[in-house]
Amino acid sequence: MVAELLIEIGTEEIPSGYIEKGLASMKQLMDACLKENRIEIAGGIYTYGTPRRLVLIGKALAQRQKDLVQEMTGPPKKVSFDSDGKPTRAAIGFAKKQGISIEELQTIKTPKGEYLYHKKLISGRPASDILKESLPKIIAQIPWPKSMRWGSLDFVFVRPIHWITALFNGQILPIEMAGLKSGNTTRGHRFIAPQIREVLDVQDYLRQMENSYVIIDPQERKELVQESSIKAAAEVKGVPALDSELVDTVANLVEYPSAICGSFDPAFLSLPEAILITVMKKHQKYFAVYNQDGQLMPNFVAINNTITDDSSVVRRGHERVLRARLSDAVFFFREDKKRPLETRLHDLKGVIYQAKLGTSFAKVERFAKLAISLGKELLPNKLNEIKMVARLSKCDLVTQIVTEFPNLQGIMGKEYALLENYPPEVCLGIEEHYLPTRSGGPLPSSRIGALVGIADRMDSICGCFSIGLEPSGNADPFALRRHAIAIIRISETFEWDFSLKELISMALDNLSMTIEFDKQLTAEKILNFFRERYKQMMLKKGYKADLIEAIISVEFNRLNEIQSRLEQLEIFIKGSSDFAALTLTFKRVKNILKKQKIPFEVDPSLLKEPCENILWDLFINIKDEIQARLEQKNYNASLELLSKLRGPVDDFFDGVEVLVKQDQELRENRVGILQHLEKLFMSVADFSKFAM
Repeated sequence: MVAELLIEIGTEEIPSGYIEKGLASMKQLMDACLKENRIEIAGGIYTYGTPRRLVLIGKALAQRQKDLVQEMTGPPKKVSFDSDGKPTRAAIGFAKKQGISIEELQTIKTPKGEYLYHKKLISGRPASDILKESLPKIIAQIPWPKSMRWGSLDFVFVRPIHWITALFNGQILPIEMAGLKSGNTTRGHRFIAPQIREVLDVQDYLRQMENSYVIIDPQERKELVQESSIKAAAEVKGVPALDSELVDTVANLVEYPSAICGSFDPAFLSLPEAILITVMKKHQKYFAVYNQDGQLMPNFVAINNTITDDSSVVRRGHERVLRARLSDAVFFFREDKKRPLETRLHDLKGVIYQAKLGTSFAKVERFAKLAISLGKELLPNKLNEIKMVARLSKCDLVTQIVTEFPNLQGIMGKEYALLENYPPEVCLGIEEHYLPTRSGGPLPSSRIGALVGIADRMDSICGCFSIGLEPSGNADPFALRRHAIAIIRISETFEWDFSLKELISMALDNLSMTIEFDKQLTAEKILNFFRERYKQMMLKKGYKADLIEAIISVEFNRLNEIQSRLEQLEIFIKGSSDFAALTLTFKRVKNILKKQKIPFEVDPSLLKEPCENILWDLFINIKDEIQARLEQKNYNASLELLSKLRGPVDDFFDGVEVLVKQDQELRENRVGILQHLEKLFMSVADFSKFAM
């Protein structure tokens, strides 16, 4: 017998950005609960949500959990009974622990002898009983970026809960939380159909939602947002800019989306397009409208959470609010243009970047030096432009327009620089040094902007590590993980071959002029931080964990070189039938040397056996060639040469006793051979990381 489960948590409006992750977590928690409690489900768990409700529907759940057979092995039989066959304390204790009499104990034969044994059948409980106990915990465990308390309740949730609908197999599932008891009633749309409605089962609930102007499926709301926006913009022969981020946002701000097209004074089109888009998108959640030629029109599309009898009233309300916002933007833009951008650099002295790391002006000075140093290596013909971009990159932070609309940072720096006739590549660099602004986001097209962006991010990472603000768990308030990934992505994209260690060292040198910290320890932490970020990136690209570890454990410095090593080693592994044997050979070498901490030199005159001479001669003949191939970044050729050592090394192990006890000089000589071999192997990859 199977049943359906319906849970609806009715709340005050949940922030738009919280809903999808909250629903995903609720599903994961329920899946884990069912699995842990042996409740089978044939139809699956589905979650839906709106700003006012979180919904979970389970289809075809078993009405009872599966029975559990427990097999318990006790003490050996020989210690469980004495010579007269009477039970000892061991047998009595085991029987008592299992809740049975001595007579009910059984024995089982094992390779180690006979042991006491008990097989117990635990009957499954009704699923409804388990769900009554588990659901309040599941709901309370949903992680939210921010939660709140209300009233006198000792309960924390994303927003106050107003009702709980809980049905299992069409019957009320009695649960209690946040001072509320569950029932079989729900609410419709707050404005259009606010009545309390009784629910019979899942199908009836879905009908009730449809009749109450509530679309519980976020994906369905997104599609309706897009369709209605296109239709509304068509009224003025325009096309809405259906930014996916904005579609997601507005779809989770409403329960029943409807679109309306409004307009604004064409005179506002004199503002830079970025300002207009930001005011509409970020502050009002409006879609900009373009004509068929791709030009911005004096129109917008707004998404409402209701259906109105007189759309003109709603339209005028949206237009009035937008007009006020745009008027403010015009004023800020006009005032900002009265001062040259570069004169604002010293205004950054009044802006605290971080209490221990000083002002934004100090930060600019640090990463400008870092950018020039990096530029000498990577873009030596663009040092003036690099210096200019670095100095101007943060100046727009103290403009009125960016103070009001912070997400315009960089964008307005570019706009003001263009108005002041700075070179186009400088203007673009000011904007693009912030890219990427999110994980997986677009990278800069400007090489100058990319380089300054690396310097800026490296200063942030090193600064935070130097004062102990390292990311921990999910906490990363300065987005250092994202900064590290951005540096790696940019260096790969532009194929820049710079030393990560040297860049970290230079950044820490700049910081050490004003703060005290252990430079060596901090540098190691930062390099390990980058190493872990790089590993995770390569795992996502499909490289195997042991392959990545084999490379980054040997050397982690020049990122492009590491990428090339990964690619060539992967090709070598796939094309070599001897790779597994080569790996085992290296592991034999490494195992012998585990306790050998002192390095030994090799005296060729002490090579007594033929296998010793053959191995040492081959090592001498190929070591320089391997190093030459490594310098040429021809790692495949290095691996081919290295594989020639496999047979002679195996013969060496078979032909001599390495750790010979009666001759210390001979033992040290043979250990020295292996130490040289290990060092040569490790110059290519750490083969011990491979699981064989």
